[in-house]
Amino acid sequence: MSDTAQLKIGDNTIDLPVIEGTEQEKAVDISKLRDQSGYVTLDIGYKNTGATKSAITFLDGEKGILKYRGYPIEQLASQSTFIEVAYLLIYGELPSTEQLNDFQFQISRHTLVHEDMKKFFDGFPSKSHPMGQLSSLIGALAAFNPDSLKQGQTKDEINLEIIKLIAKMSTLVSWIYKKSLGHPVIYPQNKYDYVTNFLHMTFGQRTEDVKIEPVVVDAMNTLLILHADHEQNCSTSTVRIVGSSDANLYASISAGISALWGPLHGGANQAVIEMLEKIKADGGDTDKWIAKAKDKNDPFRMMGFGHRVYKNFDPRAKIIKKACDDILDKLGINDEVLEIAKRLEEAALQDPYFVERKLYPNVDFYSGIIYRALGFPTDMFTVLFALGRLPGWIAQWKEMKENKEPIGRPRQIYVGATDRDYVDIGKR
Repeated sequence: MSDTAQLKIGDNTIDLPVIEGTEQEKAVDISKLRDQSGYVTLDIGYKNTGATKSAITFLDGEKGILKYRGYPIEQLASQSTFIEVAYLLIYGELPSTEQLNDFQFQISRHTLVHEDMKKFFDGFPSKSHPMGQLSSLIGALAAFNPDSLKQGQTKDEINLEIIKLIAKMSTLVSWIYKKSLGHPVIYPQNKYDYVTNFLHMTFGQRTEDVKIEPVVVDAMNTLLILHADHEQNCSTSTVRIVGSSDANLYASISAGISALWGPLHGGANQAVIEMLEKIKADGGDTDKWIAKAKDKNDPFRMMGFGHRVYKNFDPRAKIIKKACDDILDKLGINDEVLEIAKRLEEAALQDPYFVERKLYPNVDFYSGIIYRALGFPTDMFTVLFALGRLPGWIAQWKEMKENKEPIGRPRQIYVGATDRDYVDIGKR
């Protein structure tokens, strides 16, 4: 293959470099196109545009491949822990025992949040959405960590901010859940690992000891690992472009949380449960709703099936299905909504309509079921997604800073009015 591509515009021929990634992804480098020709490209939604070079996550939607730093997601989900995967994403290599122990120790020493943060909870309306709370609280952490605003931070200073954010995120997420119930918050316990500590703060009670089942810890580890990063999606690219302005880590992550809030991005697992509730309210006839999904004239769409990127299957869905089955079996939950989910899953895996179109259950389908089985309300689902995605956002922000990438500044094609003369208000 030639190492250049040629673009012919009128009488001019422009040579554009062709670059290839380590997984044989190929791209035409148009970085200097405007300088050489006066033209820009138009790619609404950036579906065909690579905004950066990254060494963090690789996915192949056609083949159903997802890797973190070169490690297949299947291996990480079955053999690793969320904190180990967080270290891998952020620092580039799997940690040694000493490195992992030190990482966990440092995080455990920063799980407490400033007591004044509680005042923010008092100010939120009682019905405010958890994602709005989370975005505000993470942004507010910058006020409690003024060193994060300092220009030219050292690597050690940046690393401390990373440790603090990972540590305090789990505490704040658990507090958001507790406040939604009107319950007193539970403080972190350094004797627990990261995921167990989070579950303890979330489901623990001041009135009695609560035992967190190992199967629940395992399922939550798996969920968080599977959500930890997913290449240059909407929220991740938001983190990078906000960070490119030299915004601090907390502001950049807060922006990513706001992007994730959108129902077309992080809200998909919530939409799954809402769909199942709708089917239940209609009598639970899954055959009827499957027929509606097949009817091209019916606006109903089956949520949690197929994927925007994965054109074959979502590799995360195969992993999370086992965790889902384990949770439902261990907890012995009798829930009509979850029974409806099982019937939809069975139909989608066998019905030729879904199989031929490769509309398999995806990670959002199973994660929503697990979160419901654990007792989380639907509006907490996206917050849990953000907790899992945090290491990926941090890794992407850190990589962007280390690469000294320029401030993001997309171009546009202007289609508005041309020259007009001002008209006095009395003559309009």
